[in-house]
Order: sequence, then structure tokens, then C-alpha cells
Amino acid sequence: MRKFNILPDSKSNDGHGYRSVFWPRDLIPSTAPHARVMTYGYDTHIRHCIGPEGSHNTVYDIVWNFLVSLEASRRTKPSRPIVFIAHSLGRIVVKEMLRRSRMCRLGQSHLHSVFNSTRSVAEQLIKAMGFKVNQQVVDSLLPSSERLRELRDEFALMARQQGWSIYSFQEQMGIKPLNGRKVVDDTSSYLNSPEFEVTEHISQNHMDMCRFVGSNDTEYRKVSAAITRIMSKKENITDSDQIREPEVDHKALQENLDSLRFDQHDVRHQNIKSAHVKTCKWLLKSDIYSDWVKSKYLEENYGFFWIKGKPGTGKSTIMKFLFANAQRTMKDMMLISFFFSARGHSLERSTIGLYRSLLSQLLEHKPSLQPVLQLDSLRNRETLGWSLELLKSLFEQAVQSLADTPVVCFIDALDECPEIEIREMISSFSHLGQLAVSAGHQFKVCFLSRHYPYITISKKIELVLEEHEGHGEDISHYVTSELKIDQSKLSDEIRQAVQAKSSGIFMWVVLVVQILNKEYDCGHIHKLRRRLRSCQMISMIYSETYLLEMLGMEKKLYFAILSGVDSEALRDNNMEELSDSDFDRYILNCSKGLVEATKLKQRTVQFIHKSVRDFLLKDDGFNSILA
Repeated sequence: MRKFNILPDSKSNDGHGYRSVFWPRDLIPSTAPHARVMTYGYDTHIRHCIGPEGSHNTVYDIVWNFLVSLEASRRTKPSRPIVFIAHSLGRIVVKEMLRRSRMCRLGQSHLHSVFNSTRSVAEQLIKAMGFKVNQQVVDSLLPSSERLRELRDEFALMARQQGWSIYSFQEQMGIKPLNGRKVVDDTSSYLNSPEFEVTEHISQNHMDMCRFVGSNDTEYRKVSAAITRIMSKKENITDSDQIREPEVDHKALQENLDSLRFDQHDVRHQNIKSAHVKTCKWLLKSDIYSDWVKSKYLEENYGFFWIKGKPGTGKSTIMKFLFANAQRTMKDMMLISFFFSARGHSLERSTIGLYRSLLSQLLEHKPSLQPVLQLDSLRNRETLGWSLELLKSLFEQAVQSLADTPVVCFIDALDECPEIEIREMISSFSHLGQLAVSAGHQFKVCFLSRHYPYITISKKIELVLEEHEGHGEDISHYVTSELKIDQSKLSDEIRQAVQAKSSGIFMWVVLVVQILNKEYDCGHIHKLRRRLRSCQMISMIYSETYLLEMLGMEKKLYFAILSGVDSEALRDNNMEELSDSDFDRYILNCSKGLVEATKLKQRTVQFIHKSVRDFLLKDDGFNSILA
């Protein structure tokens, strides 16, 4: 018998006056004489307060080590059926291990045999009451844990699809420290899936329910009967059985792949202006970016690099620059990206759109991953659409299947997606990052957002744009290069004033430089200082027009503006004589560059930056304009 201990050792004397046995070794051979019994031992870091320090391994570290060890012990007969019996933390370990094994079907396929050979699970749950524990382990154990709920739901789906038999043994008695209550109540210790699950009580409390005195122990007979039923049900399965993978339905696979895509997935990225030739390069030379690229200190940051900045600091331009640089320099990595847009289609500003886009990119770059789209869980996708939970699960499976290929993800403008969705997405990515680190894989993410909403993530590298001298130098380079004022004394004064007033807001600098250049070209040298002093972002620029939130087509906007500034022209105007470029130039001029036409087939107009919309609608900008 190999020592793979997924069950706590039963002590010789349990302190209650009777002797117990190590029943996996002493009793199961008589119950299932043809079975090979193995136990798996690990340090849970659950210690009584006066005990010594334990391991700081997380559940995910334990799970990965368990899966690798179990596969190695079965390598000569990988299709031999498996029955798992688990108690306490072992229940979580087994469930998570089976989930990880299932995901190895496309990558590290040798580890998938454990999932495919599983026949049944008998289990029970623990709460660490009155003990000193690894907090990360506890967070994975408590019924209130979001991850535990997700794992329970995923496990129920796996059991149903695979035809597993589940036996849940529950404690019948409470304990004194809890005033006679049970450590784990009945509703928390089973799946509530009667179609494949059998529940039964053990007439002991939580600590004693795995202590049996012999094969005639009344409580052991309940466990023995369950094992006998499992073995009888599977008696026709032999070691010679081969693992059979489902045949690929190429038509259904292609339909699912096509349905992931949507036309607007890259619109925001395309519409972001490229960085000025002398800007952004400082970031590539910074130590903080270099550490992220070289995957240093993964245990401390889980591969997360978060760039934050004020509205208008040029964050999206920086993200476009970083992604383009990565495409040139990270050729051995899988690069995927998503740029949120609050002004765009619903999929452009939601995490459903994000997961659809990221998953589609992964599957297109790596066609060998595409069979993930023909899982049984997708059978209702055509009628019910893509659910967020399904997309998250498929994305996680695809990333984990790329064990030998680093995955690098760039996500821009988190603040342009509903906060509740972003919080859930960050939680899911954190979990995926932790799994990758524990398995020795690389899953790296570059986030970019405003400072609000503030979302806590303990493992990350963070950079604040306006606090970095490189960002200030970018503004200086831009002003020096683009402000076309020849008089040296005046130009130096104006340049210094523009940079001082900018407060790190790159958008403001770009617009003000354009205005000052126009005044200079018109010979209004005397207006330059006064114009700069009066520059207030957006309100000055919009004083010439009556602009509403632009959701319609560019032609509607053209006539709306025209009716306000030159109503006589409407009677003389012939729309058929106007081209798309005519509309574009007029709108661009009236808005002073703050409104642009999109590049979609169905052309629309939009503010070039979310801060414009925020100013007009959230900050009472309309009233200040009309006043």
C-alpha cells in the first residue's frame, strides 16, 4: 500500500476509551479485496494555537502536487478506475484536483487520465474551529468563500457529466465548544444533487466520524456498504479499458468559435491615436516594467502589473504602445488584449465582451485549444447565449491548457466597465494567477485604469503615471516638439506655463497646443498669454457649439450643429453633394477635435475621450457652456 494520505490518520487511542484503527489500511482490503489502497499526506498548516508553525502552502499548491504524484503512481495503468474517499480539507483537495485534471485534456494530457478514470467520491467538509491555520487555506474552506461555491457548482457539473456516484457522510452530533451545534451543518456538507448523490449520517461528531474500531463497527458498515455498491456498479470495468476521447464535431466547434466573435471587439483599440514619437519609451526602460516582463517576483505579484492615472493622462495611448511593443518583442508568448469603451457597444463595456474577445483570441492563435468549445456544458449555448460563468470557465481552461506557453494579457480602461463586473473579473483573474504560479506557469496581466474605483488586489506591481517623472518628461517633449511659436522668449514662457498647468493631463496639453498654434498662425501673438490663462479643459472648446451626447450617425450631428450655428445654410444645403470626409472635417472643426467618426461599417460619432462625456453629463458642463 502506497502512502498517499487524503484521509487523517486515525490514532490508536482516540481519548474516548476505545481503540480505533487506521481503517484505510486495516479495513478496506476486506471490503474491497481487489482494490489497491493509497493514501496521500500533506501539511495543511492547521495547528492548535500552542503548536509549532506549519507549511505556508496554499490549497492550490497541495492540489498540484497531489495530481502529479497520483499520475506518477498510476503511469503503468493510467486507465485503472479510481474511487476517492476524502474528509475535511481532503474534500476540497480532491474536487480541485479533479477540476485541474479535467483541464489538462488539451495540454499535459497525461494528467487528464486521473479525471477520466474517476468513478466515485465519498466526502465530508471541515471548518477550522479554534485552530491556527494558513489564512489562504481557510479562505478556500469556508462555505461563505466565493471560490468554494464556484468549486461546488463546477464539481456538481463534472459529476453529472461523468456519471460519478457521490456519497456524502455527515456528522450527526455537535460539540461542546459550539454549545452542542455541529461543526458543519447538513446543508453545507452535501451537493444537494439527489440524482447522483447519496447522503447519510455518521453517529459521531465531526472529529470522531472517521474513527472506527473494526470491520463490525456500525458506522464503518455504512462506509463499507457505499464502497461495495461503487465496486459492484463498476465491476465490468477492467484495467485494459482504454480512455476514449469524444469525437470532434467540427461544424459545432466552428459555430461556437464564430459566435464568440463580435465586430466591435477591436474598435476602441483601432481608434486610439498612436503615441507621439518621443513619448512612452521611458516605461520600457523602467525597473518596474522590466521586472514584470521578466516575470520576477511572481510569488509576490502573481504576474499582475497595474498602471493607474488621472482622466486624460494618455493611459490608453500608453496601453496601445505597450501592446504594440509586446507584439514585436514577446514573440514566444501568447498575447491577447481588450480595450473597454464606455461609449461603445454593450459588449465593448462589459466583462462578457472581454471574455468572449480574449477566449476567441486564444483559440485563434492556438487551434489545438479549440476542442474546449465542444464541452457538454455548451449544449444550451445556442439558445441561451454565452453566460458569464461559462465564459470564465472556458477561459480558465484554455489558459491552464497552455502550460508550456506564457500568456500575456493587456486590459485597458477598467473604469469604463461597471464596477461590480470588474471586481468579479479581478477576483477571477487573481485566482487564475495564483493557480499559474503554483503550477509553475506564466499568466501575466497588464491592467490600466483611473484611480477610481479603487479595487484591492494584494498581489501586484503598481505604477501611477502622474507621479512618475517619465510621464512629465513626455509632456515636455510633446510641447517642445509640437508648439510652433518662433519667438524664443515668448515660446519658452508659454511652454513652461503649459507644462505647469497640465497637472499631468496629456489630453489637455494636446488640445491647448492646437489652440495656441492656431492663434499664432492667425497672427494673434497678443492673445497667447490671455488664451492660455483662460484655458479650462473642454468648457472653452465647447462654447462655440450646442453639442448633445452623440449617439446617432454623423450626418444627424452635422445638421444638428448646423441648425444651431447657421440655420440659413440648412435651406441651401444639398446632402447628396457632401461626402463622408466633408462631414468628418466639419464635425472635427466644430468640436475642436473632441468628437470623431468611428471606423465601423455603420459610421457613428463619439467623444474621443470619456472625460468629455463626464464633463458634460456628470459635472454639469452644459450649464457652464450655456451660461
